[in-house]
Amino acid sequence: MLDAMGDGSPRSRATTASRAKGGLLVVGGFAVMLLAIEVVNMLTLHALNRTFGLRPRSPDGLLDIFTFPLLHASLNHLLSNTFPLIIFGFLVFLSGLRVFLTALALSWLGSGITVWLIGDGGITVGASGLVFGLFAFLLVRGFFNRSWGQILLSILLFMVYGSILLGVLPVVAGYISWQAHLGGALGGVAAAMLLGRRNGNTGRP
Repeated sequence: MLDAMGDGSPRSRATTASRAKGGLLVVGGFAVMLLAIEVVNMLTLHALNRTFGLRPRSPDGLLDIFTFPLLHASLNHLLSNTFPLIIFGFLVFLSGLRVFLTALALSWLGSGITVWLIGDGGITVGASGLVFGLFAFLLVRGFFNRSWGQILLSILLFMVYGSILLGVLPVVAGYISWQAHLGGALGGVAAAMLLGRRNGNTGRP
C-alpha cells in the first residue's frame, strides 16, 4: 500500500522530503534573521551587544541568556558561525521539528547558563554555542537511539568537523568563549539523552 511505513516506502520518502524542505526553511530563516540583526547591530555600532550581550554573574545577565546567541561581534564572526549552524541544524531537523527544537533549546540554555556561571567577565555574544550543541547532539544521538545509520553519520561528521571540539578547552584563544562552546555541547548531549530515553520508552526508532 502507498501509506506503508517501511523504509523506502512512498510515504517514508515523502516524509523525509517534507522534513528536508522544512529544515531548509526553518534553518535558513534563522540564518537570515541573524544576518538582519547583525545589519542593525552594525548600523548602531554594535550597541545591541552592550545591551543584550551576556554578562556573567550579573542578575540582569540572566535575561541575556535568551538574546546573546542572536548577536555577533562582526559580520565575519556571524559568517563563521552561519555555515556550520545551517549544516548541523539541517541534519538535526531531518529527525523532525520536535527533535530540532529540543536540541536547539537545550544547547541554547546550556551555553548561556555555563557562560553566566563561569564566564570570564566580559560580554559574550555569538551563536557558536548553538553550533557546538547541535554538533554534539549529532555525534552522540545514535548511541542513545541505537541507530547504526546515525552512528555512521556521527563518524563521518567527526572525521570532517571533529577538530572544532578543541573549542571546548580553556586553552583556546582568549577572545573565544570556550565556556559557551562547552555549555552548548553539554546541552546537545543532554538533548540526545532525553530524546533517546523518550524514544526508548515509546518503542520508536
